[in-house]
Amino acid sequence: MENSNVDSLILLPILKQIPLFSALDENTHKEIIQHIILMYYPANYQLFKEGDEGDALYIVKKGQISIYHEAKEAGELPKKVAEINEKGFFGEMALVSDQPRNASAKTIIESEVFILSKTDFKKLLETNTTLAEQISATMIDRLKKNDQTK
Repeated sequence: MENSNVDSLILLPILKQIPLFSALDENTHKEIIQHIILMYYPANYQLFKEGDEGDALYIVKKGQISIYHEAKEAGELPKKVAEINEKGFFGEMALVSDQPRNASAKTIIESEVFILSKTDFKKLLETNTTLAEQISATMIDRLKKNDQTK
């Protein structure tokens, strides 16, 4: 699915901020953008629940998303983790990890969200060996840094 030039202009600077993609060149970013779709969600729409399979990266074009932990007991309120606004992103580790979602996500207001599915991302890695090598190097680097901070 071809994205409009306007969407490419919005997405390029955001991809550069995502740690997983920050070291990639502009042509590779443009190739990734070709696989991103735009979805519209009403207010209070559940994007995913804590424990669900991580299957996509989300980038907010317009709107507001609440990231939270479900209430553990009856009568308890959900615990807010973050609020993602325009040009914010979340869920990027789902593209390279088989870990379940560690929080839930729901729209607060009507939202437009760019989505890169794990399936499309894997197809992209299969056809673009340079991207696969760069993503692998980025992941190894991040894992090393995570180990050093423990």
